[in-house]
Amino acid sequence: MHQRSRLVIAVALASTVSFSAAVAQQLEGGTGGPDRLALTIYNQNIALVEDVRGLSINAGRVRQEFPGVSASIRPETVTLSGRGLSVVEQNFDYDLLTPSKLMQGAVGQTVGVIRTNPGNGVQTTERAQVLSANEGVVLQIGNRIEVLRDDGAPTRVVFDGVPPNLRPRPTLSVTLDAEGNPRRDVTLNYLTSGLQWKADYVARFDESAGTLDLNGWVTITNNSGSTFDNAVTRVVAGDVNVAANQRGRQRGGGTGTGANAQGDAHVYLLPERVTVANNQTKQVGLLDVSAVPATKRYLFQMGGFGSYEEAQAADVGILFRSEPALPAGVMRVYVRGSDGEPRFIGEDQVDHSPAGSDVVISTGKAFDIMVQPRLVASERVSDRRADRYRTRYQMEYRVRNATSQPVTVEVRQRTYGRDTELSNESLKGELTDAYTATWKVPVAANSETVLTATITTGG
Repeated sequence: MHQRSRLVIAVALASTVSFSAAVAQQLEGGTGGPDRLALTIYNQNIALVEDVRGLSINAGRVRQEFPGVSASIRPETVTLSGRGLSVVEQNFDYDLLTPSKLMQGAVGQTVGVIRTNPGNGVQTTERAQVLSANEGVVLQIGNRIEVLRDDGAPTRVVFDGVPPNLRPRPTLSVTLDAEGNPRRDVTLNYLTSGLQWKADYVARFDESAGTLDLNGWVTITNNSGSTFDNAVTRVVAGDVNVAANQRGRQRGGGTGTGANAQGDAHVYLLPERVTVANNQTKQVGLLDVSAVPATKRYLFQMGGFGSYEEAQAADVGILFRSEPALPAGVMRVYVRGSDGEPRFIGEDQVDHSPAGSDVVISTGKAFDIMVQPRLVASERVSDRRADRYRTRYQMEYRVRNATSQPVTVEVRQRTYGRDTELSNESLKGELTDAYTATWKVPVAANSETVLTATITTGG
């Protein structure tokens, strides 16, 4: 089996092709590629391609080829527009020209076999019929049967033509009814899979100054089978609706909130044109902002009403306001240590954040900021207005600060409904939503603060 594999590889590498003038014209016919290209890349392994070409199309019914379209094109999504043009039929040819496919297409045909004597450089040419191209090439030369071998002798195979189904690159061919002046701009729009993007951020936090510097990158991955050159590129933050019968064709899949990405999602225009080759991952700068106001936040969240035998570490994060809007991605946070060297303190996934929204990057646990909750008492109470019972909980939260600086710790208590009431509070809190009570607890350096509150809630 190993020897057979060697034979196939050797044929693919050693074979060259001789084309007639007609074949060369077939390969180079039509336009070579787009004159202007624009990409809009979505989160769901899908992209919209706008391909503009200046063509000369004579009046009447004509067949026009568009080589260089994406190999992962969804042909049913193609639209073509141009002055005086109407589409009759379209075909997408994606069986690409390779040495092995060329040999397979020559089965039953005759080819030229040119061998060079390595000793004196003399070439000999024989005509051969290709009998098989499965796991090796079997030839009939006169009355003898040969296997095209990798025996060290320089050998070339010369073909008389290229099968009409093979293309040097993915090609869309369209039959058109054309009228008017032959010279016109034609715009081709289609969806393709195989293009994805994500955002990554680096934040450098200066706690003493209360600011952070933020760099953002867009990472584009192209597995579409085609290269996109010098394209105006946009990325869309947010999902668009994808029909169920298409999800299986897209590795990313996914559902969305609506088909109009311009209206329901945020579109980011990359600052420069992008060239991204097939099977390439490319990073492009998205934003670079300095001195964004930022603060450190300590947070403790209590899911129910109860007691902990041991104090729990508070979550620590960095809070800032998004200006401009930020697409979802991973944000990595660095601070400058006492030795002046940068230090990585954590990373977090951030959601799509409209401009002006608060963003919190959770970086880990603050083991020198501890909170110990305790359920002091609970009782069922009647709610005559709603003809039901609720529960009154007396809670105590002991907040300890073992650092040398004063801090404020945000304590959140999950409740059981929108009829929640707060009373007997040692610090004034608020109901930040229907199911969350929140207190901001100041704690002096190397000290503790005891928060007490009564929460009356349904359940």
